[in-house]
Amino acid sequence: MTLVLETVTFEYLLTALIVVLVLGTGVIYTLSYGLFSGARGGLLAAFGCTLGIVPHLLASVLALAAILHASAMAFQVVKIAGVVYLLYLAWGLWRSASDLDVGATGAAHRSSAAIVLRGFLINILNPKLSIFFLAFLPQFIGPGTSDTSDSLGHMTVLGLTFMVLTFVVFVGYGLAASIVRDRVLASRRARDWFQRLFALAFAGFASRLALTDR
Repeated sequence: MTLVLETVTFEYLLTALIVVLVLGTGVIYTLSYGLFSGARGGLLAAFGCTLGIVPHLLASVLALAAILHASAMAFQVVKIAGVVYLLYLAWGLWRSASDLDVGATGAAHRSSAAIVLRGFLINILNPKLSIFFLAFLPQFIGPGTSDTSDSLGHMTVLGLTFMVLTFVVFVGYGLAASIVRDRVLASRRARDWFQRLFALAFAGFASRLALTDR
């Protein structure tokens, strides 16, 4: 508890909250499931996206993210996989009988594991997260923390705090989307419009990731 109080400052909480609130692939994914599957879908999507942060956090804490930064090949491989997956999600949403449709075989009946797995893959296939953690977390470690084990402890606490904030905010997004679900789904045109909007958002994130060098 003492370590948490010493490490997690108000400045860090505010900065991390702003970063989490910014719209990204995880937010769009959670919103889409909250809208088309209800509160349950939004909650599972939020959990999956949060779970996808774990490997990046571990890589950063163990300084393995430097490999992605130093190796152009490693970064490009992960980046290409992420681009392909985002385009796959965009195509699925764009189709009239998409994976997030709300028919008898739609997202409302998709297994919990599948929703969580998709959210996990969205974040795990984003190499920028590891680079982000590697650059972001050390800025909030006190200058008096010179011991390696202490630094790792502080980075772990900061990373876990970031994950908790991510989950809470994403759940909020999912629940907010589920509240307006009935109104949106009452109109076929509105549902199609939202599906295409989410599809364009995923395609846009894929394009931005494809143009990223580091």
